Amino acid sequence: MARLRGAPVNSGLICGFLVLDKPAGLSSHSCVARVRRAYCLKRVGHGGTLDPAVTGVLPIALGPATRLLPYLRSDKTYRGVVQLGVRTDSDDLEGTVLNRQAVPSLSREALEQALTAFRGAIQQRPPAVSAVHVNGERAYKLARAGVELDLPPRPVTVHQLSLEGWNPEQGRLELEVHCSSGTYIRSLARDLGAALGCGGCLAELRRTQALGFELAQAVTLEQLDAEPQPPALLSPLEALQHLPTHQLTASDLASWRFGQQQPCEQSWACESAVVVVDPDGNLAGMARVAEVGSLQPRLVIDAAG
Repeated sequence: MARLRGAPVNSGLICGFLVLDKPAGLSSHSCVARVRRAYCLKRVGHGGTLDPAVTGVLPIALGPATRLLPYLRSDKTYRGVVQLGVRTDSDDLEGTVLNRQAVPSLSREALEQALTAFRGAIQQRPPAVSAVHVNGERAYKLARAGVELDLPPRPVTVHQLSLEGWNPEQGRLELEVHCSSGTYIRSLARDLGAALGCGGCLAELRRTQALGFELAQAVTLEQLDAEPQPPALLSPLEALQHLPTHQLTASDLASWRFGQQQPCEQSWACESAVVVVDPDGNLAGMARVAEVGSLQPRLVIDAAG
């Protein structure tokens, strides 16, 4: 069990989430550094890395909220533009062009039919230039060192894939993709181009939802740097709404703070993650269902002892 020492969330302890609308040209790590400076806080982490060229939703956890990242939803939503007729070594327009082909005459109906194969549970080969580990090394490091990689396909799920626009003159189509964690939109662009017989790569990408956070909740770097105060953080409870909640009674609070198992009346499945709040409704931590009617603390905010 992990314990978090310090004041409760409602007493001034910095604990929450910032949703950043990441601009192109910055790494996720650079964005975290900007947030650290803005809030004068070292304990900052992000959920769901974005490549420097990709924009959009980058959830950032501050303070004890960094320990909550594994409990957040893992699905993501993207809006992307695929360039047909071009293959690159990175599966996007940032890479070296490997081949160019004429784009065939394609109707929206033909594109819709091609997209059918990419919906649902599929096997997907990650891009060679990716963060996938190969014998302890990142694939992108090996690829940039000239090592030829043949990464094995992995199971991913594309929950929703819709054609949002098609420009036959430019050979570009716009897609919206709601997918599981680990899905590469660059791979989708590459494989769609192969299925259409002309090759393809990703031209633009924007993430509109990640870990349960929406673009409408995001702030810009300009807003982050604005004086006199950085933006208010989103409550950790807002990020955990998809999980069941157990409220402690006043008599249970002391034993919870000492990490003792808690009785609960709900019959949740064993090993389920449960959000625990104090009698006032503030986040007290996270627990797992050890057995029916019993919660084992996994993360205790304001731990005693």
